Amino acid sequence: MKQFSQTIYPGLLLSLAIASLSKIIAIWLPSLGAGTIAILLGILLGNLFFSQSIWQKGTKFSEKTLLELSIVLLGTTVTFQTIAQIGGSGILFIMCQMTLTILAAYFIGKKLKFNQTMSLLMAGGNAVCGSSAIGAIAPEIGAKDKEKGQIITLVNLLGTVMMLTLPIIGGAVFTDNVMAKSALIGGTLQSVGQVIASANMVSSQVVEMATLFKILRIMFLVVVVFAFGKIANQSKDNNLTIQEKTKKKFPLPWYIIGFIICCVLNSVIHFPTILSQTTHSISGWFEITALAAIGLRINAKEFLKEGPRFLAYAGSVGIVQTIVAITLIKLLSS
Repeated sequence: MKQFSQTIYPGLLLSLAIASLSKIIAIWLPSLGAGTIAILLGILLGNLFFSQSIWQKGTKFSEKTLLELSIVLLGTTVTFQTIAQIGGSGILFIMCQMTLTILAAYFIGKKLKFNQTMSLLMAGGNAVCGSSAIGAIAPEIGAKDKEKGQIITLVNLLGTVMMLTLPIIGGAVFTDNVMAKSALIGGTLQSVGQVIASANMVSSQVVEMATLFKILRIMFLVVVVFAFGKIANQSKDNNLTIQEKTKKKFPLPWYIIGFIICCVLNSVIHFPTILSQTTHSISGWFEITALAAIGLRINAKEFLKEGPRFLAYAGSVGIVQTIVAITLIKLLSS
């Protein structure tokens, strides 16, 4: 029993059970959707009944690995023509949104007396892809484990709040404009999981397009890591230990590379319909199971742990990020 508790199976099976229950409930609540139900059930059950360590390995596996596999499989269902729907204005939006988010997060951090390292981590985490970006940037700028942990917590807290509020904001501002709501969610939220969870609260169309906007942001991670390495204090970089330097790796996540390969293959040879339908179904199950796990791993108590200065930093960045996104979307779509 002890060996079983140390594996991924308890948390994985729990996440799968919640995903299955969510699909059943969604039959009677189709407007809410299985994805939204999964994450809300996960938050509720995780904080009330399933906060023990036995579930952690499995929920972490479900949140990370299953979601990454879901992104790879998504590549078998889209082509260059699908991605082209984002258009030049969509690419310009992402570039401007990321640049302004980085500048805002950095300067707000400096105003609130955070050091350069933490300000850069906050900027990269919010502009690109949350914890993954922070993990890639940290060794480049010589960030300490404590600094990295604090910013990861802060970015995830902000992402959770925005994940739940952006569908409401997007619906109020853009009504039935699928592309605009997709750009808002995919262009601002911190992690892939948060994008998919938030988009699920709107529609399946928004899920697909918001994910493409998010993938475009992640593809710029290489540029951001390189730029931040140059910006960081040179003496700090020179003083990195050999162990810290060996942690540096190619920053583009494997699942983005997998998505691109699948997309290229589907664009060139056009996968059979039966294959695309099968991978789409598997991807959907992976996605909903991952969303249940994300909900299970959201600790409501964490919102109370961070001090006022940290919460002010997160709140300020989130507000600026959302306002900038809405403004850019309106300007570029006019």
